[in-house]
Amino acid sequence: MTGSEPPASGDLEARGDRLAPGQLRASHQDRDRVVEILRVAAGDGRLTAEELDQRLEAALTARTYAELAALTTDLPAASAPPAAAVSAPPKDMVRIDCGSGRATREGRWVVPRRMQVKVSSGEVRLDLTDAVIAEPLLRIDADVHSGRLKLITKPGIAVDADEVGVHGGEVKVRSPWGPDAPVTLRIEVTGRVHSGQIVARPPRRSFWGWLTRQPPSWVT
Repeated sequence: MTGSEPPASGDLEARGDRLAPGQLRASHQDRDRVVEILRVAAGDGRLTAEELDQRLEAALTARTYAELAALTTDLPAASAPPAAAVSAPPKDMVRIDCGSGRATREGRWVVPRRMQVKVSSGEVRLDLTDAVIAEPLLRIDADVHSGRLKLITKPGIAVDADEVGVHGGEVKVRSPWGPDAPVTLRIEVTGRVHSGQIVARPPRRSFWGWLTRQPPSWVT
């Protein structure tokens, strides 16, 4: 085999077996997770603006888990490097039926391929800021009556709610980072709203962040 020829598939598999976890290649999702940690750390005053710029540039060009882990080892929010293990596979369908109460998905929940969400007079809140995104598309069939379906988004998440029928309510989608941000998850919302509300927006700043006029987490 000459130097210009690619290695055989068997050689690649054998090499992968010998690699340490930190040497494995990082994905776009892994880089996005570290970028979010860095932005939160800067908002908390743990990183200066110059340090944030340097680490963000390094995160976006990192190739391995080890390179990403080195950027967050001195930050409390990063007690462990990005996980190389495969997350639980996403479910094909998740159904949520909310009456007058509140149903919430937040933290490291796995985003399914499809959701059916029915809200009578309560609220369903889907926080996607730290969710595990394993598929590029999520379809939501919504039926909202005098309640609210709320999607908490972040850069990289695009919400399309143009196909929702509105009868006495409202549908509001906010994406202040603009249309040029790379899309890692597209959410297509269909269904209907009767005197209710469907809202998609980024997380609000904390009171301290508002008081000190810190920029939102999605602004670098």
